[in-house]
Amino acid sequence: MASRNQWDVLVVGAGPVGLMLANLLGGYGVRTLVVEAREALIDYPRGVGMDDETLRIFQAAGLVDEVLPHTVPNQFMSFVNGTGKLLAEISPTAADFHWPKRNGFVQPFADQVLLRGLGRFAHVEVRWQTTMVGLAEADDTVVVQLESAGQSSEIRASYVVGADGGRSATRRAVGVAFDGQSSSTRWLVVDLENDPLGRPGAVVGADPRRPYVCVSIPHGIRRFEFMLKDGETDETVEQPGFIASLLEGKVPDPQSVSVLRSRVYIHHSRIAADFRVGRVLLAGDAAHLMPVWQGQGYNSGIRDASNLAWKLAAVSSGRCGDELLDSYDMERRGHALAMIRLSTLVGRMISPTNPIVAGLRDVVLRAASAVPAVKRYLVEMRFKPMPTFTRGALSTGESTSSPTHVGRLFPQPRVATRQQPDLLLDDLVGPWFSLLVWNNDPTAILDDDARDVLRRLGARLVAVRPAVQLGWPDQDHEDVLVIGDTTGRLKRWFDQQSDSVVLLRPDRVVAGASPAQRASAMVRAVAAAAVVLPERGGGHESASTSSAEQPDRTADSLDVVEQ
Repeated sequence: MASRNQWDVLVVGAGPVGLMLANLLGGYGVRTLVVEAREALIDYPRGVGMDDETLRIFQAAGLVDEVLPHTVPNQFMSFVNGTGKLLAEISPTAADFHWPKRNGFVQPFADQVLLRGLGRFAHVEVRWQTTMVGLAEADDTVVVQLESAGQSSEIRASYVVGADGGRSATRRAVGVAFDGQSSSTRWLVVDLENDPLGRPGAVVGADPRRPYVCVSIPHGIRRFEFMLKDGETDETVEQPGFIASLLEGKVPDPQSVSVLRSRVYIHHSRIAADFRVGRVLLAGDAAHLMPVWQGQGYNSGIRDASNLAWKLAAVSSGRCGDELLDSYDMERRGHALAMIRLSTLVGRMISPTNPIVAGLRDVVLRAASAVPAVKRYLVEMRFKPMPTFTRGALSTGESTSSPTHVGRLFPQPRVATRQQPDLLLDDLVGPWFSLLVWNNDPTAILDDDARDVLRRLGARLVAVRPAVQLGWPDQDHEDVLVIGDTTGRLKRWFDQQSDSVVLLRPDRVVAGASPAQRASAMVRAVAAAAVVLPERGGGHESASTSSAEQPDRTADSLDVVEQ
């Protein structure tokens, strides 16, 4: 167990982002402390939509089987006007990353899964009712002042991550501006138990009289959100019968509903001026806030955790230099901004209260939905910005595909080995770096220097071939994992480009791609971008350099080329 006063990473905030980050760091063996000012997890539903990327990250954390029972897979969404006529619908069926693109969920249950997950790691600790009241960098550490039960204490951490929400004390402590705007419009969110409707799905009511949202989420909960009008104060909202009046025409018997809780909130569109200041980094709502309309606030924060966790692990273990952390802002800022803009735009389309403006919007949306190509664009969620990095911990220099897939997420099909006939790709290659090579032996196409770079990085070598060729013994090198493409999905991916070798990062982003003959050059270029160090750094033995406290899934992947 780590010293209670010395940590690799301090995470401020035990919300979903902080807890996910701590789980991923725990899996990588990084000594992590989480501090939270509250005495327990927030128990009211907030986020109600989880996407395929987030489920893939739960999978990487080893917790997807625990969170799935708290989701509604393939949840459709309908946009209707004030008379109930359909304007557009979203019901995607593609599953490039294996998981459904839209899932209803209950956030408190998902947060509990994340909190319980930390119990797997002796090198991760959570301290409740503990507030971060100050911090200062000193040489190669951050000195942090904590306060708990009126008592002050001091700890040191190599890095601090502020995942402490929109009012982040961490962000204020490092003097980072929070640029953007907050809406003047207030919304009332109401959660009902014993769902009075019971049907699945979500409805966005673009009703100029009062825009609203109605969502079915697991465990018999129905979420309603209503725009509040001028003059409807917090006192008005709390009056008996007000919620029932809002539910008129929405449920069969508004007077008999059972209200779990209700809250008033406003929408924010803001982003921090910097995601990194020295050894302090910001994630989740502390780094960016967006309106709820695309359900991407929660998911964007989980993406932050995925992007940041492996980089902190690589630096803490001595595999990569501190400069790698600069790529966090480079990579996450653009995508977070795209999500903020999309969410803000959708909100403006839904919220007009002027009947003429709303009528024009209805005409445009219904006409657009009548065009098959546009309808597919909406139904299949092709409008959703996907993480696409053009700079950061990656290199496009050796890619010959146009457009290149470098900087994009790699698909996740089901695959096989000779011993295991049906596994998800991520589970098979492990949670660290992996080099996937189509139709070649990785050890034969890499020079000695490139193999050494991959060994220092801890990357796994993977030979990919059609499943019918699994019986070939020619690539049975002890350092190579041979997998069969049982569904043909990997072959189709490689068919669509000229690159046959890809280096995947732990967050499943393609870090580099090349033809076979340029694989060694590609590996060196990615290593330079990721600041891979010539030798593992010295100093204390972080848990990330020892498999003693790691779950088997991580130990196998980190040590695969070092055995």
